[in-house]
Amino acid sequence: MCGITGVFGDTNDNDLTRVVGAMAASLAHRGPDDGGVWSDGKAHIALGHQRLSVIDLSQEGHQPMHSACGRYIIVFNGEIYNHKTLRKELENEFASSHLPRSRGVAGWCGQSDTETLLTAISCWGIEATLKRVVGMFAIAVWDRSDRRLCLVRDRMGEKPLYYGWCNGRFVFGSELKAVCRYPGFSNEIDRDSLTLYLRHNYVPAPYSIYKNILKLEPGCLLSLKLEDTASRPSLKLRAPASEGSLRLTRWWSLHEVVEDGRASRITDEKEALVLLESQLRESIRLQLAADVPLGVFLSGGVDSSLIVALMQSEANTPVSTYTIGFSEANYDEAVYARSVASHLQTDHTELYLSAAVAQEVIPLLPTLYDEPFADSSQIPTFLVAQMAKKYVTVALSGDAGDELFAGYNRHFKAPGIWKIISKVPTGSRQLISKAINVFSPQTFSTLEQGLSYILPKRWQITFLGDKLLTLANCLGSVKDSDDLYYSLVSEWNNPGEIVIGEKEPTTLLTRRSEWPVLPDFEERMMYLDAMTYLPDDILVKVDRAAMGVGLETRVPFLDYRIVELAWRLPLSMKINHGQGKQILRDILYKYVPRKLIERPKQGFGIPLGDWLRGPLRDWAETLLNESLLKRQGFFNSEPILLRWKEHLAYKHNWEHSLWGVLMFQAWLENK
Repeated sequence: MCGITGVFGDTNDNDLTRVVGAMAASLAHRGPDDGGVWSDGKAHIALGHQRLSVIDLSQEGHQPMHSACGRYIIVFNGEIYNHKTLRKELENEFASSHLPRSRGVAGWCGQSDTETLLTAISCWGIEATLKRVVGMFAIAVWDRSDRRLCLVRDRMGEKPLYYGWCNGRFVFGSELKAVCRYPGFSNEIDRDSLTLYLRHNYVPAPYSIYKNILKLEPGCLLSLKLEDTASRPSLKLRAPASEGSLRLTRWWSLHEVVEDGRASRITDEKEALVLLESQLRESIRLQLAADVPLGVFLSGGVDSSLIVALMQSEANTPVSTYTIGFSEANYDEAVYARSVASHLQTDHTELYLSAAVAQEVIPLLPTLYDEPFADSSQIPTFLVAQMAKKYVTVALSGDAGDELFAGYNRHFKAPGIWKIISKVPTGSRQLISKAINVFSPQTFSTLEQGLSYILPKRWQITFLGDKLLTLANCLGSVKDSDDLYYSLVSEWNNPGEIVIGEKEPTTLLTRRSEWPVLPDFEERMMYLDAMTYLPDDILVKVDRAAMGVGLETRVPFLDYRIVELAWRLPLSMKINHGQGKQILRDILYKYVPRKLIERPKQGFGIPLGDWLRGPLRDWAETLLNESLLKRQGFFNSEPILLRWKEHLAYKHNWEHSLWGVLMFQAWLENK
């Protein structure tokens, strides 16, 4: 794993190497093992790289890397898991002849996947190469012949890539901190993006927190020439788009995958089980390739347990597994992970953390996530990555199982909720909402505890009060099932009224005409989660937390062949009797007893609401000071302070929406 950055534009800087070297140095945590810069003053371009050595630890993997033909220079962040297969294909196709101006494919310099990728681009071209690769990546390629810069992001958005315009130059980087290191960077905070951030607790692509700086969306390719670097184009940069020499295309589309999957459903359950287990094994096998120690995160849930089970069934020695635990029972999954690890006989490491240790991470967050980001599970994610880094350089995870196989509570509960809501007149919905809001979260906690003695485990709902109050807050406003989903993924339903002077821009969630045709509400939610929440929240959280300590993470479920297979499966193989991820469970129970897994979905959280009322209260009140909010001029303070008072009084648990405001305030204080 690595960090990439660069500058392209008509510049008077005589030392592009120094400028881009400083930008790359800000990404040293992503690549502490090596660094390099290449520049061409006449072409007005420089590329920078920081390397975390994982495959081919020698200097033959050094970047920026030049192609054998001399035409291309690349900086690359990620892994190409099938690069050995691609090498064989290249050798078979070009072994009997030499490439133009090349020594021929037979003369490999080293064993790195970067060299394989660059040679493939030289032979097949960029887009044809992308279609063949299996991996995660953010890539910048300079074409000396065409004098064109290309930026590429992987299919599902595992690796980040920011780009944009600053002082008449085009800049890009794996993280915003590299872009902000460009001399004279002064781009303003984008208040439109801030409204989206308040709604979701993350800034959705293609937006960023700064004006004129964007995120390249998953599966997209951006190419431009020198004349495109002076200022941002007037068009809205959503693929497909073009202006002048600038081109933004979508080289892989989940929309198309979903529609193709609906047209080629697998109806035989036994066939589906065999295909999925085989493809998961293939994905894991490819992702186990590394020249450094490797392990896996284990929570004890379905997804991570399945990854570990398949890994262990293929291994001759115990797999290294890692988890962390908290003393608060509602947030502690370590006991479940321990049971699964014991059954599978892994080499298991766990760390129990006190609230004080977890809270020590909070001051690091504005720098770690150098754009406002407020998924509070970022704290335990960082801590488990920090622990794993002591032993390994690469860690696999079970992320993306929820989005592909219907694992979130909303996937299998929201349709039933909407069925009930739709039968209730609008006026009555508002009365029900008010009635639910009469009760405090503690009342529902008591009810939840009582139900735990009566209901079977799979029907129990953790954090019942939070979920009922969330539902109550959207009852009066939703008009259809998609409105219900939108409300469920919103922390503030009216962020345009919170941010001073701006209105909320559109996103994929509000542009329904761009959705694939999916009659089932459950599948629409899964598609939208995979397009938005997965790349902009889950994958951002894991990438920054792990790369912050120099740990590479890999996600077997995001092998694009598994994604495509998942969308060929009928909904009945994912949701069965009110429970999600049925097909994953069917595979997992071949290796792990059902009793070790069957329990309510818990998530990877912290007791944030209690912390904000207790040890974090002084910190929070400093950042939420009314005079400070008014002086900064970003927020209308009244609705924020109202929620703060209600939270402190236990009238509501507003932990997530308040955390969003607090993380922005902390980021603003540190920017």
